[in-house]
Amino acid sequence: MSLLVLLDAGPLGLLTNPHLSEQAELCNRWFESLLWAEVIVALPEIADYEVRRELIRASKTKGLQRLNELKETVPYLPITTEVMLQAATFWAAARQAGKPTADNKALDADVILAAQALLAPGLLVPDEQAEDAEVMIATTNIGHLSRFAQALHWQDIEA
Repeated sequence: MSLLVLLDAGPLGLLTNPHLSEQAELCNRWFESLLWAEVIVALPEIADYEVRRELIRASKTKGLQRLNELKETVPYLPITTEVMLQAATFWAAARQAGKPTADNKALDADVILAAQALLAPGLLVPDEQAEDAEVMIATTNIGHLSRFAQALHWQDIEA
């Protein structure tokens, strides 16, 4: 079985932070351990967007450089029409259940990331292995994501 780990904005921010705090250092070691174990770690476009916009706003050029380097290191998972159609379904279901994941006027990156997780095996794993792939979102905020996809705190995901 293949393990696919999608990076949410929380761990992605830690990985791109050039000022290695204790948490950022731990996250970098965790990330390296996954790569060594040949886990497929992917960069979802929605997480890239969330981190990139803040790095640009704050003029954090070193962080942007690290984000661009990471984008060249791991598979990049683009937002597609299929992803957005699934995200709209998740968004509506959450509101119908009375448990929205964001304000009604918000873009709601969590449902977009959950939709990317649902569709990731077909994009990142060879066809014969896609059905058996386990997809996990590495995050710092499990609450909203876990309604639609497997999500764990990044430290709890092991190779």
